[in-house]
Amino acid sequence: MRWTLKPEPEKETIHQLSKELGIDKTLSSLLIHRGIACFDDAKKFFRPTLNDIHDPFLLKDMDVAVQRIETAILNNENILIYGDYDVDGTTAVSLVSSYLKTSYTNIATYIPDRYAEGYGISTQGIDFAEDNGFSLIIALDCGIKAIDKVAYATKKNIDFIICDHHKPGDEIPKAAAVLNPKRRDCTYPYDELCGCGVGFKLIQALASKKGQPLEDLMPYLDLVATAIAADIVPMTGENRTLAYLGLQVINSNPRNGIKAIIQQVKKTILTITDVVFIIAPRINAAGRIKHGNYAVELLTEMDLDAAVQFAAAIEKFNADRKELDKKITHEALQQITEHNEEQKFSTVVYHKTWHKGVIGIVASRLIETYYRPTLVFTKSGEKLAASARSVKGFDVYNALEQCSEFIEQFGGHKYAAGLTLAPENYENFKQKFEEVVSKTIDPALLIPEISIDAEIDLSEITPKFFRIIQQMAPFGPQNMKPVFSSSSVRDNGFGKQVGADKSHLKLNIIYGADRKTYNAIGFGLGKKLSIAQNEFDIAYALDENTWNGNTSIQLLLKDLK
Repeated sequence: MRWTLKPEPEKETIHQLSKELGIDKTLSSLLIHRGIACFDDAKKFFRPTLNDIHDPFLLKDMDVAVQRIETAILNNENILIYGDYDVDGTTAVSLVSSYLKTSYTNIATYIPDRYAEGYGISTQGIDFAEDNGFSLIIALDCGIKAIDKVAYATKKNIDFIICDHHKPGDEIPKAAAVLNPKRRDCTYPYDELCGCGVGFKLIQALASKKGQPLEDLMPYLDLVATAIAADIVPMTGENRTLAYLGLQVINSNPRNGIKAIIQQVKKTILTITDVVFIIAPRINAAGRIKHGNYAVELLTEMDLDAAVQFAAAIEKFNADRKELDKKITHEALQQITEHNEEQKFSTVVYHKTWHKGVIGIVASRLIETYYRPTLVFTKSGEKLAASARSVKGFDVYNALEQCSEFIEQFGGHKYAAGLTLAPENYENFKQKFEEVVSKTIDPALLIPEISIDAEIDLSEITPKFFRIIQQMAPFGPQNMKPVFSSSSVRDNGFGKQVGADKSHLKLNIIYGADRKTYNAIGFGLGKKLSIAQNEFDIAYALDENTWNGNTSIQLLLKDLK
């Protein structure tokens, strides 16, 4: 593990911000690293409001999209809301369909089957639209590369409105409208919306045309916040505003489907981390194990009792998913050692029986053991399908582009992608991918990095200090929970390994002349107990721990040395 300390901002800037906000220099540095340089920036950051949300008509083609939907409603056309089967896709479908249904009835939803159809827009989906008299498809979280599919639909007199956030190729599909902030010819002020975020911009535009106030759309933000958290998009700008406001909805008046999930886990106040680890996996489990339709039905269910039943079924899917990913991860790790591939620059593994719904999770699990770009393949119909995951600083999408001669189709982001290829190309692809990674990756990126925001004395951790850090939430990419380091601390001698398998570390750290004690927990750090026998350095974030009704600040250890 390498520790990298962020450079300290200019002293004058720190001093000025400290003075304006009445906070210490460490907190000022944290804010400056997040692009906050004055009181107004800080106000916007700590107290986001609906006023911070951009005009949806700044998105290219938005006026055309709104017009096409208005025409469809005027002409009594059937509209199909089509979306990917992951959390971003199913929340987006739930959002747009439920909004349109408030004033129009000829609306249906379609989630492609993960196994029969695969990712994105399928010919089966278009055939379904034709067979059932749909003349307009609104595609969410997919479609930016569906040039052939859109052309196929056009021949059948079916129009497409594409709402996507994935990186476009050189050519844009010839749809009625293509909403994507990443289009080269789109000047929208924020590029990092998720698929559900683009869906929200569409309903925001429709609402504004009707003279509906933005406040009326607040109930939809629980879906947007869930998608932002699950899709791991940057927690900056408009995303942070939408996530902040969406969390308020989740914790005060969520839709029945989300309420039913929360009831299952018996948690009262949820953070964005809880959304990532509690709500999102359960919504995902439906699409992974059964079908994404389950998730849409749950998220659009108006009757709480029915939602509770749905949530109970999804809870079972989630438990099955956990068992599956545990089993497949074990088999994949075995495959790496059997093939003597522990020292490679990349991980590429395959088994025809692995469940397609969990290979993305397995790829992330493998990175915990072998920290390097990772692909997990399984059989999907006549093809092989894979989920790719990367390590910090390495663009796996670009690496896949360099292997395109062996790939049939792929799409995704810098750190996560999906692809299909013909079985006969697997070995050639595997060899080529390893070659590309070995030539292009900086060796330092193969060592996990802890980015340290500031070096501090433990005595700086006051209730006010902690309170301000808490207010920097919701945390996520580019606004991560601050990580600190402190030097030459000691354990009080009662440090121990905890957990069923003793894999975690519980320490009581003493520091300073007053020998004040700080409770500390290090998940997965059990093997480092011996380091705590003498003076040691720690990298940590701050958390709350509630025990026997008492809440105290706890050090969440990232590493010690």
